[in-house]
Amino acid sequence: MRATKHAAPQPKRGLVMGIPLALVAAAVLACLAFALLPGSGGGAGSGDAAAGQPAAASVATTAPATQPATEPATPPDTGAPAGATPTTAAPSADSAPPSAPGTPSRPATPTRQSSTAATPSAPAASAPPTGGNAGAAASTASLAGRIKPGTAYQGVATSYDAADGNGACSFGPSGDLMVAAMNHTDYESSKACGASVLVRAANGASITVRIVNECPLPCAPGQLDLSHEAFAKLAELSVGRLPVTWTLLSPATAPDTMSIRYQTGSSQWWCGIQAIGHRNPVATLEVRAAGGWRQLPRSDYNYFLSADGTGCGGQIRVTDIYGEQLTVDGIALRPAVAQSARAQFARH
Repeated sequence: MRATKHAAPQPKRGLVMGIPLALVAAAVLACLAFALLPGSGGGAGSGDAAAGQPAAASVATTAPATQPATEPATPPDTGAPAGATPTTAAPSADSAPPSAPGTPSRPATPTRQSSTAATPSAPAASAPPTGGNAGAAASTASLAGRIKPGTAYQGVATSYDAADGNGACSFGPSGDLMVAAMNHTDYESSKACGASVLVRAANGASITVRIVNECPLPCAPGQLDLSHEAFAKLAELSVGRLPVTWTLLSPATAPDTMSIRYQTGSSQWWCGIQAIGHRNPVATLEVRAAGGWRQLPRSDYNYFLSADGTGCGGQIRVTDIYGEQLTVDGIALRPAVAQSARAQFARH
């Protein structure tokens, strides 16, 4: 029997091509349908990413607060030149919006200290060196002590025989007798010495006096013991006790320069230093020491004392109750001699 070889049946060409095309079309339709579903993220202004899809990362970054200044964090790739800061980064303190008028947008700088130009061939005053004691930045209220500028005090005026105008402040004879003794409490261990005080009586009369003395207890707080000459400008001496109101002044008239005087007996091993003729009350007196400025304690007779001789004969710095400082050079250690500081405190 003759065997006959049969070939395997071949599918028709049209059927073979139709099946893949149908599959491709179905896949395209499925993709289009998925893209058009709500929340798929395919449209402009779409909301959150679809469930299971991560949210897009923010391009702008902020360096950690602990990042060292010398090693800045690597900026994100924003297409900007190297080192540029992304515009969406958080604003720095310098770029913060300005504060309301009258309020500084940055921490206030320390109050500027007044100074006087130095005179090379004479005792001179100049601005204090940087890094002085903390008293330079203290408020006027703390420097002034009990008697503060801009405050009216009520008390009683009495009178005494001021003789030549000398007193507990150790200034020596006064050029005029418009002087007064401050009560023990407000005298405050000689802090009131040299203060100019405007005294007003209820009858409208007024007089300006300079504090040169202390009125000991039982003089009450607020009490002023005026020289007979000053009291007579307000009322008859026979009145005895006169209700008054008084305020601290920074007078328009004052010596052109204050002076520095060493106490009798001063030497390189011990000295007392005094400021004389200052427009405003003196708050502190310092001397230059090896480690910087050294503030000297004040005696109740108005000398600043260096018990071990530190700074005696050297540079001196005087601060008034308004915080103004005058640094004085060239004052020789000559006891009992008033030497010009060639400078004066400003009027306030």
